[in-house]
Amino acid sequence: MSYGTPVKIKSVSKVLPEFSRTTEEILPFLDAWLHGQEDRFIRKVKKIFENAGVGKRYSIMPPADVFTKASFEERNDIYIKEGLKLSAECLNNGLQKANWEPQDLDFIITVSCTGIMIPSLDAYLINTLGLKQDIMRLPVTEMGCAAGVSGMIYALNFLKSNPGKRAAVVAYESPTATLQLDDFSMANMVSAAIFGDGVACVMLSSVASDEGPELVAGEMYHFYDAEQMMGFKLTNSGLKMILDVAVPDTIESHFPDIIHPFLKKNNLSITDIDHLIFHPGGKKIVQIVESLFGALGKNINDTKAVLNLYGNMSSATVFYVLERVMDSYPKKGEHGLMLSFGPGFSAQRLLLKW
Repeated sequence: MSYGTPVKIKSVSKVLPEFSRTTEEILPFLDAWLHGQEDRFIRKVKKIFENAGVGKRYSIMPPADVFTKASFEERNDIYIKEGLKLSAECLNNGLQKANWEPQDLDFIITVSCTGIMIPSLDAYLINTLGLKQDIMRLPVTEMGCAAGVSGMIYALNFLKSNPGKRAAVVAYESPTATLQLDDFSMANMVSAAIFGDGVACVMLSSVASDEGPELVAGEMYHFYDAEQMMGFKLTNSGLKMILDVAVPDTIESHFPDIIHPFLKKNNLSITDIDHLIFHPGGKKIVQIVESLFGALGKNINDTKAVLNLYGNMSSATVFYVLERVMDSYPKKGEHGLMLSFGPGFSAQRLLLKW
């Protein structure tokens, strides 16, 4: 059921960095990076890359630079420079797609966890695009892959309380800028194999005349005592990946509690969901979710396609899945379920209705 002011998704847009390589083209870089490691280890890492379900990935710097040692400061400078450019382009595209002017935005939320920028990205976008001087702003910086849906939940709550307003959620991530070349842990190998860079933007509105799928409800779900499962450790060389092997199994064990009560509150069950807009965290998580949903006659084909085409772009990835679903023009009355997981450990959920 929907309460109060309807909040709708007006448009979704994305921008990809200029550099890209297929996984096959990345493999020779691994030989140079892993030179001196045991042959068995090198073969294992290559298998991880080949079997990750990622056919291609994009990056804010040439692949040779990704695999070249640089200081945290040097990497972060590239993260800032490229982020400002790509995010401004993406927000501008989103405004044009929505047929809005920059001054039409009342709230801007920027999402990123793969670098450090103070002032935050939103401050630069206000100046670059000429957003209104009294715009509300919220940077979301430490929620990882779940932050895109988190940003949409914050926008939903703002817009429900403020009829006739418009908001943008901009997600920019560059996991390649965080690659630790001296870290030969499995966590670093797996993250290198699955992650890529990307930017995406969602436009949301509580203006009555704006059309699009309605955001019916949004909730967060927090796993107790699981802070150690996923995140970054800030080291002298940059952001070091923390990724517990137990993440997929932990998600699987919580899955019924994450999905069913949320839908029940809205008088729905999983059988009523027509479109699964699921964040592709990695191949194993995708397989687990696919098996859980497959038994119910559902598919996550768009999620798998996004993982193959771009890799896991952290918080921005679920927006790529959302764009694919919206571009398929769902029928009136159909429901969608957005779902993403991130550090905390947490799961964020949104219910959509066309």
